[in-house]
Amino acid sequence: MLKQAIFLPGLKPRRLLQLGLALVCLLSCFSGSTEAEARARLPVSVGLASYYNSRFHGKCCTANGEKVNIYSMTAAHRSLPFGSVVRVTNLSNSRSVVVRINDRGPYGGSRIIDLSQAAFQRIAKAKKGMVRVRLDLL
Repeated sequence: MLKQAIFLPGLKPRRLLQLGLALVCLLSCFSGSTEAEARARLPVSVGLASYYNSRFHGKCCTANGEKVNIYSMTAAHRSLPFGSVVRVTNLSNSRSVVVRINDRGPYGGSRIIDLSQAAFQRIAKAKKGMVRVRLDLL
């Protein structure tokens, strides 16, 4: 009873416990990362990546209207919104590159992303053609 009188006079121990639990629950809502942030850090997908052929450089337009630039850090993905930023990690050597989605595709085979030639060369040798990658939405 003495402790109760010192801290919050007039409150019964049970009510004090209820308030304490409510405070803990409320504070836990504001600590750490949110569920959405945690989901954003999860891999988008794992699969094969390829790159644009240099014959497209400056000639064709991407699905969002930009000219193809094999030297930019861009990529094509079937469903991610234009402007999405993705980390592409080569699973065989752990090298990664960050690219911006500005096109749709790839449409052939089991590939999950088409990288610009420069982006592909940051994670693998161009002669490889395709590499197994993990995509993480940033």
